[in-house]
Amino acid sequence: MTGKGLQRLEDELRKLKSEERPAVIRAIAEARSHGDLSENAEYHAARDRQSFIEGRIIELEEIVSSAEVIDPSTLSGDQVKFGAQVSLVDEETDKEATYQIVGVHEADIKQGLLSISSPLAKSLIGKKSGDSVSVPAPGGDRTYEILAVTYG
Repeated sequence: MTGKGLQRLEDELRKLKSEERPAVIRAIAEARSHGDLSENAEYHAARDRQSFIEGRIIELEEIVSSAEVIDPSTLSGDQVKFGAQVSLVDEETDKEATYQIVGVHEADIKQGLLSISSPLAKSLIGKKSGDSVSVPAPGGDRTYEILAVTYG
């Protein structure tokens, strides 16, 4: 995982513990004050939210405690590997895109962060600028040409 990805997860964990958890505890207390819990929708919704928050806290604590941080700026070379910024062009549509290959827990395709375990990243690993890769997709295989590979 990258340092930025770890920081994002730590920030989410801190927010859940310091803001979300106390807020849901207050919501449960408020709902309890309304009386009969068996037919109290507010109470059940707050309990469901609490369950989600506690589960996410446990998940994030496990991820953060076992995370191995790799600084992409210390990497170099012309082959695609974890942390690389890869510029591609779809050979069929000529649409260009740039992605950084990151850990599973920090991937966000809208921000250009591509999971190392995605089919596209798997097909890019080990390739160089100028290489073409074929990626299985629901509508048939897509072919991309690597325009550039950078680190930093």
